[in-house]
Amino acid sequence: MAEDTITMQDNVALRRALIEAVAVRVIDHVDELSDLDRAIGDGDHGLNMKRGFEEILARLDELADKPWPEALKAGGMALVMKVGGASGPLYGTAFMTLGKALPEKLDPAAFSAAMSAAVAAVKARGKSDAGQKTLLDVVIPLADQLEKGELDPKAIRDRAAESALATVPMLATRGRASFLGERSVGHMDPGARSSQLIIEAVCEVLEGWM
Repeated sequence: MAEDTITMQDNVALRRALIEAVAVRVIDHVDELSDLDRAIGDGDHGLNMKRGFEEILARLDELADKPWPEALKAGGMALVMKVGGASGPLYGTAFMTLGKALPEKLDPAAFSAAMSAAVAAVKARGKSDAGQKTLLDVVIPLADQLEKGELDPKAIRDRAAESALATVPMLATRGRASFLGERSVGHMDPGARSSQLIIEAVCEVLEGWM
């Protein structure tokens, strides 16, 4: 078997493992995400995310066979179409921008640049930034780690968990939770938690492949 064929098959297998792990992790935490959102939002974040990632799972074979840029763009569009509320446009924008910014051949520098582009797109779409109790409080630290060349999956996973937990004492100033004022303090942001779950799933798969 030719070396390039082996590489292609390995990439497809890894892509499938990553996509499936992310979708299953989000779906498995639907109740937790809904409970978090019920405390400071509409209570539908878990069900909305579940609907979107069920669509991803239904298209797993198709997405795994695409190169990363196309897989991410297609997955992002599926989330825009299937996930309701603010989360669909935000997550969809993140994945689609990541896909558009990625070259066919991945390397750490290219992935870091693409992640920074995705974060910038989410900031623009949500008119928000770090410290406002949103998913950006998890993905901005991720982008910072990648930019610094910190690529250890365990370190990234740990930082994501710390970042999600750090939203608990924050006062929400963007999104539905901002209407609660001081009552938003003391609750983890559901978007931060779902972002953490996605990052966690990716890191665990990568640790297993290293």
